[in-house]
Amino acid sequence: MSDSELIHPSAVVSADAELADDVRVGPFTMIGPGVRIGAGSEVGAHCVVKGPTTIGANNRFYPFGSIGDDPQDKKYRGEATRLEIGSGNTFREFCTINRGTVQDEGFTSIGDNNWLMAYTHIAHDCRVGSEIIMANGAMLAGHVHLDDYVMLSAFVAIHQFCRIGAHSFVGAYGGIGKDVPPYVLTFGQPPEARGINAEGLRRRDFSNEQIRHLKEAYRILYRSELRLSEARDQLAELAKSQPELEVLVRFLDESERGIFR
Repeated sequence: MSDSELIHPSAVVSADAELADDVRVGPFTMIGPGVRIGAGSEVGAHCVVKGPTTIGANNRFYPFGSIGDDPQDKKYRGEATRLEIGSGNTFREFCTINRGTVQDEGFTSIGDNNWLMAYTHIAHDCRVGSEIIMANGAMLAGHVHLDDYVMLSAFVAIHQFCRIGAHSFVGAYGGIGKDVPPYVLTFGQPPEARGINAEGLRRRDFSNEQIRHLKEAYRILYRSELRLSEARDQLAELAKSQPELEVLVRFLDESERGIFR
């Protein structure tokens, strides 16, 4: 198939952009210099992709996305920061993703096989893992880290510098201002920790025994009235024979904002 059949005549693609031979570009889309897009990817109509941005294979961008534009940070002075996107991701209509800032490490990153629904926003310097779902209108402020398999429901807003642990679930309209530990299910207005994300864990082939261990870990962390340091030490002891708890203990050790508790 020729380039003329893959790239719509109304699209504007910079001579300094690098697109794999089979990349499709829809009408009225602009792809700027410093953009690299891998094989099997498709950029829909009316999208803007600015560089420096690297995009892996088999990504799909639906119409009206803004990908790799300047960070929404008043300290930004035009530095050549970047955006890095892995493979197999879906970005639905009106997604906005900003590059990083030099006040952090200079880049925003997104892993593989993520599903970002309409109007989602990923701000500068975020680190988004893999196998994540962000429902319509979910938003990440700057410097947020999402670990793998996180689920953010509609209109969730994550405060800057927060971290959301692997396999956790944040319910609709939740405003999160502290770190959410791995496996924890959070919902309500204001949001509260309500248990572990058992249904999500079953879908990912966690055994009944592992889920039982995680429920007990949740009880120790949230219902035992232990100080956080005491709960952490109990969990570390259990993790010696229950390896699924290791990621939870490590998260508690690395948390800088304090956990949602």
